[in-house]
Amino acid sequence: MPVIVVTGASAGIGLAIAERFAEAGWQVVVVARQAKRLSQAVERLKRSDGRATGIAGDVSNPEFVEQVGRDVTKAFGGIDVWVNNAMSTVIGRDEDLTDADYRRVAETTYLSQVYGTRAALRAMRPKDHGAIIQISSGLALRPAPLQAAYCGAKAAVDGFTEAIRAELIAASSNVTLTTVYLPAVNTPQPLWSRNRTDRAQIIPDPLFDPRLCADAVWSAVQNPSRKIYVGRSTWLMALAQRLAPALADHKAADMVAAQQGGPQLPRLGNLDQPEEGPAAIDGPDAVRVIMPWIGFISSRQTAALKIAALGVFTGLALTTGFAIGSSKR
Repeated sequence: MPVIVVTGASAGIGLAIAERFAEAGWQVVVVARQAKRLSQAVERLKRSDGRATGIAGDVSNPEFVEQVGRDVTKAFGGIDVWVNNAMSTVIGRDEDLTDADYRRVAETTYLSQVYGTRAALRAMRPKDHGAIIQISSGLALRPAPLQAAYCGAKAAVDGFTEAIRAELIAASSNVTLTTVYLPAVNTPQPLWSRNRTDRAQIIPDPLFDPRLCADAVWSAVQNPSRKIYVGRSTWLMALAQRLAPALADHKAADMVAAQQGGPQLPRLGNLDQPEEGPAAIDGPDAVRVIMPWIGFISSRQTAALKIAALGVFTGLALTTGFAIGSSKR
């Protein structure tokens, strides 16, 4: 029976991923800080005929993460997939954030993925088998205001992952590394984030179902690729940043107002300590969730799109060039 470890799996996207694999007959190991919610998540997975085990702890602690890897390997004989999903964030303008805010987001959102990847590789290298999935965000591709700490941490994950992938290629390893870029998703996270503003956080449209993200992770395991973009917004963000970065900067500036709702007192949230709450996949905005025709695309597919776009661009350029040349005759 294949074994998967999912961090940050007591709610939201992590729980959706765990449920997707549990329903497929995998042994699922879920990791999270909040022991009560983690226990609820394990029971939920078992009710769907899944085989689930919970390990409570903070993945910003490298010793804990390393021990998870050892314990899972000892209990089940190895690890086939490790999903680095855990994260936390703080909403607010840079001048309102503290140094501790930045440090803690880096620890939970970036360094947790470093520790998880290293623990997974210790288990996978001897067997030369396995898949590591980094859960990232469209905000790593095109950062947004009020989320500088989170955007920086997710961008750091990209740099780390690309370097480790090159090392695996140099070693002729069969272990795969995939980064999954997520769009805005309807999860409980906005209810738990630290908020340094005086306004409620709004997740802008388009808003997607967490189960779509779980399907993308399943696809990354079944058909490994370098990157997977979930929802049209992630691919468009990457494209805009590449083709017109200055314009993307100005469009991003509009997101200051778009992310703020009605008055709300600043909230400490779950940055340092987990918040109370049920083991729920969905957040409070189900009515805004859309299900796209094409839920996600891989880097292989985007390569084909780039070639097609280049062909169209070249054709337009040649046509324009001929037209200008003809007009001068």
